[in-house]
Amino acid sequence: MQTQIPLPNDEQLAPDVRKTLNSVPPANIFRMMANAPTSLKPFIALATSILAQSEFDMCKRELVILRIAHVTQSHYEWVQHVRIAQIVGVTDEEINKIAVNGPVQGVDEEMQLLYRVAEEISLNVRLSDDALTAILQRYGQRQATELILCCSYFNMVSRFLESTRVPLEDAAVI
Repeated sequence: MQTQIPLPNDEQLAPDVRKTLNSVPPANIFRMMANAPTSLKPFIALATSILAQSEFDMCKRELVILRIAHVTQSHYEWVQHVRIAQIVGVTDEEINKIAVNGPVQGVDEEMQLLYRVAEEISLNVRLSDDALTAILQRYGQRQATELILCCSYFNMVSRFLESTRVPLEDAAVI
């Protein structure tokens, strides 16, 4: 049996934490985060700012998140964000190109840059000067910052998921 941090049941949670969990999809990532109850609301708020309030293009964002999930080997993150990517209009062909070791092939210059950013932040932590310059020129200060924040957040998420060993739900929750 694999060691993992158990998901808390409702009886183990304070009423305000249960209320917060009832306000989001019943995803195991949120239930696991409830083990750190003071971090649950800020975790959700930051995710909401990235996923629902950012100016950065949703389809490109999801492709970047999927590249992060692949590079960091986060199965849970991959499965959940394939679903989200499909909802926002990413094609199966685009998704299938991402799940490769080495450079992603058959994409335009912009997507090559975005995958480079995702990979550099995931593998090197610090974005190279060349990549930073390129995204600032292409997207401007706000969207470049949102892209870096997205990559940073979903790297944290993949590390949280993998280290706590969050199990994938039996059915789609998103």
